[in-house]
Amino acid sequence: MARTILNPFDPEQYRCIGCSPSNPIGLHLQFYEEGDEVFAHWNPDENMQGYINVLHGGIQTTLMDEIASWTVYIKLQTAGVTESLSVDFHKPVYINKGPLTVRAKVSSVEGKHALIETGIYNSKEELCASGKMVYFIYPQEVARRRLHYPGIEAFYEK
Repeated sequence: MARTILNPFDPEQYRCIGCSPSNPIGLHLQFYEEGDEVFAHWNPDENMQGYINVLHGGIQTTLMDEIASWTVYIKLQTAGVTESLSVDFHKPVYINKGPLTVRAKVSSVEGKHALIETGIYNSKEELCASGKMVYFIYPQEVARRRLHYPGIEAFYEK
């Protein structure tokens, strides 16, 4: 059963394009955890298209980078920054064919680097895009100080 992940960041200051509920042009992602994955459901709209009815590749990449970040928060219990990423686009993501699911999991951790594998699935659960995100991860005390990481307990209902 999926567990809801709370967004503990201050909406008055936090304007992340991916997850802030108070960013008027943001994606407003809500995340869930199930097993070794973090996932989100998201409905694209016409303002996010590249070609007619096709979700822009930059938005797809942003979706995958954002969920990778939340995977670091939840699964590695710290914060980090994107060091590199690679994305493969397998099939078009249509904005008018229903909600998408974005999924991520930690593939490996070596020292201060975490490889996060991500994917975007259409409403038929077909893989449309996949990404490999390498995150530079900070020790938790540094993540708290520099990146405002609130600690794992802040992401769940009490």
